[in-house]
Amino acid sequence: MPQELSKDSKFSISVETLGALGVALATVIGMWYSLQSDIDEAKRLPPAEVSRTEYDLKDELIRSAIINIEDRVEDNGQKLDKIEERLYNLQ
Repeated sequence: MPQELSKDSKFSISVETLGALGVALATVIGMWYSLQSDIDEAKRLPPAEVSRTEYDLKDELIRSAIINIEDRVEDNGQKLDKIEERLYNLQ
């Protein structure tokens, strides 16, 4: 059964626990300010421009991936046809 907390309640915390809480709090605050400064810096930087070469390379990569997927689907379709034919012959 939990005890009710009041102004007369007492509890103890070790010095090690207080130190660990202090270090954790300092770490979180440091990370917060670091993140805020990174966000401010990113706001000041000009937007990244995509060059024509980069666009062409990405387009080529996507197109080759699509062709590769189409070939694999076609191969799987042929294998499925063979499996269906063998299954039909077994029946």
